Amino acid sequence: MKMIKKHINASIILLTFMAISACKKDSSENTAPPTLSSVTTLNDRSTSLQSIGYGEWIIIKGTNLSTTSEVDFNGTLAADSLTYADDNTITVKIPANLTDPINNPIKVTTKYGTATLNFQIKQPGPQIDDFSPGAGNVDDEITIDGNYYKGITGVTINGVAATIVSSTQTQVKIKVPTGGTFGQVVITTPVGSVTATKTFGLKHVIYDDGFKNSWTNTSYSTTSLNLASTTNTRRGTSAIDVTHKSFSAVRFRLVSKFSTVGYSMVKISMFGGPGTQGKKVRITVSPAAGNYELLLNEGKWTDYQVPFINIGNPATIEYITFQEFSGFASQIFIDDVGFY
Repeated sequence: MKMIKKHINASIILLTFMAISACKKDSSENTAPPTLSSVTTLNDRSTSLQSIGYGEWIIIKGTNLSTTSEVDFNGTLAADSLTYADDNTITVKIPANLTDPINNPIKVTTKYGTATLNFQIKQPGPQIDDFSPGAGNVDDEITIDGNYYKGITGVTINGVAATIVSSTQTQVKIKVPTGGTFGQVVITTPVGSVTATKTFGLKHVIYDDGFKNSWTNTSYSTTSLNLASTTNTRRGTSAIDVTHKSFSAVRFRLVSKFSTVGYSMVKISMFGGPGTQGKKVRITVSPAAGNYELLLNEGKWTDYQVPFINIGNPATIEYITFQEFSGFASQIFIDDVGFY
């Protein structure tokens, strides 16, 4: 009986101790509302940042942060699994995409209140993946694909401002401006500017809805050749529709010879028919200089630009030849041929 009493007394003492400890813990919890003072990187915790980019890890400094339940970046919540808080800091990963290109205030919610820190979290600089079509006339619509176009402030072609028809984070549609039918494409956002790696348009046209500038057709050995096909065009009303035999060629001639002074590349758009994926088209010029091979993409238009250095830096060109070079009978559509 005495042993039972001893066990009961011990249990009572343990429960009493646990209750006292719990009360002490509750009474010591910081119930003050949060404050936010600065932001640093994880590597340099002593230097306050003025701005940082999307998707980065940061430390938010302040007070009374241990009960943080939510970190909000201008309406976009940080993932709970990527948020760690103690009383004076929150370590958190900024989401990959935010609402504004620059101004994205940080709001922290704890058990006892909220606090906001006005802070610049910037989207990356704009990126251009491609634009289509690769050439156009004044007021034609051009679609530019890429990323980080939020807050876009301008698009230029050849330094001339283009009218922006519409824009999203990943795509911009513009109208070709007067004076901008060829040149570099540049996109500007509040974060910076980017220039497309390919050029827009043609300085000298060989074929665009038909032959231009006295160029003529001297193609050979094809199964069929339609120089004014309306079946599949890159733009405009007509394209060249050729069905090749093995090693047949589409060839153009300028009797007076084209001087390459002031020009730097050949440009051509081609659409690969059935079975052409990865098949070759070889470019050569005459007087003989060099050659270069292009790989076709089946079922879609591709804009190619070939620097003159890749075909031997010709001084003049009388013939330019686009020859099927895989030994494969195939259909190809050709449009927007010329020099830049």
